[in-house]
Amino acid sequence: MSASPHQLVVMLFEGAMLHVTVAKQNMQAQHIAAKGKAISRAIAFIETGLRASLNKEVGGELALNLDALYAYMSRQLLTANSTNDPEILDEVYRLLNELKGAWEAIGADGAKQAARQVPPALNTDPLAPRVSRLVKA
Repeated sequence: MSASPHQLVVMLFEGAMLHVTVAKQNMQAQHIAAKGKAISRAIAFIETGLRASLNKEVGGELALNLDALYAYMSRQLLTANSTNDPEILDEVYRLLNELKGAWEAIGADGAKQAARQVPPALNTDPLAPRVSRLVKA
């Protein structure tokens, strides 16, 4: 509940990557139902999490490119499910990992910038004792 919107996006990448990994393990173990369930969950993270959070009006070309990439990854996951091709899962995992790394780098830079922009008076401990400015009448 205390995660920032930026951290939530990172968590969406991590969730999708986790389910791609689980799908590959189940694919290799020939657990068909579990593989399909994991792939469905990975697609859900991509479609209803990452792709749905794009703001195409504000994000411009970058948002449109990400939308196309997320659609590609979802199609690739469906193909991997039907063909039992672990290399496709590896490709989707790699793409998710690269995007996650870029998102984390942006977040680290943004946090540094935000810390520099906070006025010193607001950058203090809110629970620390303060000198009263009240005047006795």
